[in-house]
Amino acid sequence: MSILEIKNLKYEYSRGNPVFKNINVNLDEGKVYAILGYSGSGKTTFLSLLGGLDTPTEGEILFKGENIANYGLAKHRKDNVSFIFQSYNLIDYLTPMENVSIASKLPPKPILEKVGLTNEEIKRNVLKLSGGQQQRVAIARALASEAPILLADEPTGNLDEETAEGIMSILKDCSHKMNKCVVIVTHSKDLAKQTDVVFRLKKGELQVERNK
Repeated sequence: MSILEIKNLKYEYSRGNPVFKNINVNLDEGKVYAILGYSGSGKTTFLSLLGGLDTPTEGEILFKGENIANYGLAKHRKDNVSFIFQSYNLIDYLTPMENVSIASKLPPKPILEKVGLTNEEIKRNVLKLSGGQQQRVAIARALASEAPILLADEPTGNLDEETAEGIMSILKDCSHKMNKCVVIVTHSKDLAKQTDVVFRLKKGELQVERNK
């Protein structure tokens, strides 16, 4: 079942400088999507539009049939979407436990342990963690959310290969077992191979590269 519908989407950074020309696509619950594309092709911008962090120049984005602009972008971000940002966006004066607790009523410790953090690390201030450890906290925070859509911008970019494999397995479980719609922006073709559908952003168009 489609949870997000993108209709006639156009976006311009400035007049006459289109990023997206006319994108039409449906995204389903229970599937993992990868978006590939060269740097500057608009991958992160597309993710921002899906999450209600920006608004299209033309066209509409529907969540369960309702335009998110009418639903309310702030409400859409709060109720429907969890994010994994490249820049982590953690609250830097809190611990990993506290960062995850803000996003969910679930006990934070099991989720943080699931992404590979130790009992000692989850109690440190996040600024005392490495970049890879902070990325794991950001992933744990998104996984703890009850939102039906998870948007991830290079979620394994700062992680070693073994940890990245583990995180990808968690994201697939999040989709296939919890019925979430997971959309991942990535440069990694190996990561993309593990998803259900692969899109490529090219010359302002979203092309289906592979669909299982």
